[in-house]
Amino acid sequence: MKSVGENVVRIEAEALRGLADRISGPMADAFNRTLDLLHACTGRVIVTGMGKSGIIARKIAATLSSTGTPAMFLHPAEAIHGDLGMLVRGDVVIALSSSGETEEILRLLATIKRLQAKLISFTCDSLYPGGKTNLSTLAAAADVALDCSIAEEACSMNLAPTASTTTMLALGDALAVALAEKRGFKEEDFADLHPGGELGKKLARVHQLMHSGDNMPHVTPQSKMTDVIYEMSRKGLGMTTVVNGPNSKLLGVISDGDLRRQLEKHGRTPGSKDVLELTAEDCMTHNPRTIQTEEFATTALAIMEEKKITALVVVDAEGRPQGILHLHDLWGTEAI
Repeated sequence: MKSVGENVVRIEAEALRGLADRISGPMADAFNRTLDLLHACTGRVIVTGMGKSGIIARKIAATLSSTGTPAMFLHPAEAIHGDLGMLVRGDVVIALSSSGETEEILRLLATIKRLQAKLISFTCDSLYPGGKTNLSTLAAAADVALDCSIAEEACSMNLAPTASTTTMLALGDALAVALAEKRGFKEEDFADLHPGGELGKKLARVHQLMHSGDNMPHVTPQSKMTDVIYEMSRKGLGMTTVVNGPNSKLLGVISDGDLRRQLEKHGRTPGSKDVLELTAEDCMTHNPRTIQTEEFATTALAIMEEKKITALVVVDAEGRPQGILHLHDLWGTEAI
C-alpha cells in the first residue's frame, strides 16, 4: 500500500510539472490574457464547477477573495434554479470542467454570453502542443481556454478526479498569486482581510493592541515625581508619557528604569535634591523610540528587543501620543 500512495503523489507531481511547463511555454499568452481579464474586471469573479471540480472552484474563489480579488462560488445546478441572479454584467466567470461537457455548466453559457461576461475555462482539453480541432464545448465557448490536461488520473482505474483536480487547484493558486502581484497587494492588505484566527494574530496591528484613552498614562513636564509615580502605578504599565496637554506632541517618557537610575544618582550625590522634589521634566527620557498606529505588532516586538524595553509609545503622524503598547500585550499574538 505504501507504493500505491507513493505512485499517487508521483502521478500528481508529474501532472503539476506538465502544467508548469505549459504556463512557462505554450500557455503563457493565455495565462497572461487571463490575468488581464481578471485585473480589468469591474464586478466580481464568479467561479463555478460541478462535483469535485466544484470543490476546487470553491477554494479558488476563497483564495482570490483573500488576496484582494472579490470572488464568489456559484453552484451551477443551483444557478439554473434561481442563483443565476448572482451573475451580473461586468463579472468574469471561471468555469471548471474536466471534460468541458458538464451539462449544468453548459446550460449557463447562454446567460454568460447575454450578459457579455468574460468566460475563462479550466478543462482537460489537450490544447498544447499544436492545439485540438475537436475542442470541448466549454473550451470552445471561452474567451480564454486554459489547459489542465493530464497524462492520467492517479486513481488505479483512471477514473476518480485526482491529478486533474490537483492541476486545477494549482492553476487557480497561480492565477490568484500572480493577480495579487499585479494589483500590488501587500502584507498589510492581507492583514486587513484576515482579522481573525492565527493569521489575524500574526498580522495584528499596533492600534488593535495598545492601551489608549484613559488607560494611557500621561503627566506634564511640571508634574512632581510623587504625581508621576502615582500615575505610573495607577495605569500599571511601568511607564508614563510626558506631554504639555491633550493633543500635544510627545516630549518624553519616564519608565521604572528611569526612576531607579534617578534614585541611584541622587542617593550617591551628597547635597542633591530628593528625587520626590524633582519634576517629570528633570527625570524624563527625551526623544524616546516610538511606533505609529498602523505598524504591525511584530515590528513593535523587534523594536522592544533591540532597545531592551518593555513598552512603546504609539504616536500618530504628527508625533502625538495615541496609546501605549506593552510587551504583555503581545503574549496573545504569534509575535512571541
